[in-house]
Amino acid sequence: MSKLTKNQKSVADKVEAGKVYTLKEASELVKEITTTKFEASLDIDVRLGVDPRKANQMVRGVVTLPNGTGKTTRVLVLCTPDQESAAKEAGADYVGLDEYIAKINGGWTDVDVIITMPSCMGKVGPLGRVLGPRGLMPNPKSGTVTMDVAKAVKDVKSGKIDFKVDKAGIIHTSIGKVNFTPEQIYQNAKEFIATVIKLKPAAAKGTYIKSIFISSTMSKGIKIDPKSVE
Repeated sequence: MSKLTKNQKSVADKVEAGKVYTLKEASELVKEITTTKFEASLDIDVRLGVDPRKANQMVRGVVTLPNGTGKTTRVLVLCTPDQESAAKEAGADYVGLDEYIAKINGGWTDVDVIITMPSCMGKVGPLGRVLGPRGLMPNPKSGTVTMDVAKAVKDVKSGKIDFKVDKAGIIHTSIGKVNFTPEQIYQNAKEFIATVIKLKPAAAKGTYIKSIFISSTMSKGIKIDPKSVE
C-alpha cells in the first residue's frame, strides 16, 4: 500500500467513514480535501436502480451546467459549406467535412465534441467504429446532430454536457473544477442530479437513486444524501 503524502495525511480524517453528507456540505468539503497541485476536476457518480441492458431502462440525457464545466471544450463541426461561417462565428474550433472525415479515418480525434447535420450523417455514420469507443459519435438525442449547428456549438461552449448510464448502472461525469466556489459546485451538482431524476424510466422499479458520490481528481469520494438534493 502506498504511503500518504503530507498533504493527504492532513485531509485524511476530514471525510468521516460511513457518514452521509448533504449536497451543501459535500460542495464545501470536496474543496478542503483536494491536495493536487494542478486544477483538479470535480466528478460525480450516481448509481441508479436500473438495468441498462434493457432499452426501456436506459438513462441518457443532456444538461447545461449553470456555471459551465470550467474547461475549454474543443468542438468540431462537420457541416455543409453554407453552415461553415455560422459554426465558426458560434465558436467552433474546427469546421469542415470531407477533410476532417479523412483525418478521423487516419486516427485524429483531438476534440471533445463533434456536431453535425442530418444531411451529413451519410458520411459521418461510417466513422462510428472510430468515434463510438471514444464517446464522440454525434447523436440526435444529445443535440449533436442538428440543423442549427451554431446553437449547438454555443450550448456546448456554455457548459452543456451529455451523459448516459454505463453497464454497471452508474452515471459518471465531470461537473466543474475545484477552483469553483462551493455555491457554484452546489448549483452544478444540483442541476445535474435534478436532470437525472427527471429522466427516471417508467420501467424502473424500487429505489431509483441508490447512491451519489462527489470527488475531485485523486480525492476521496464523499457520499451524498439523495434527499438533500430533491
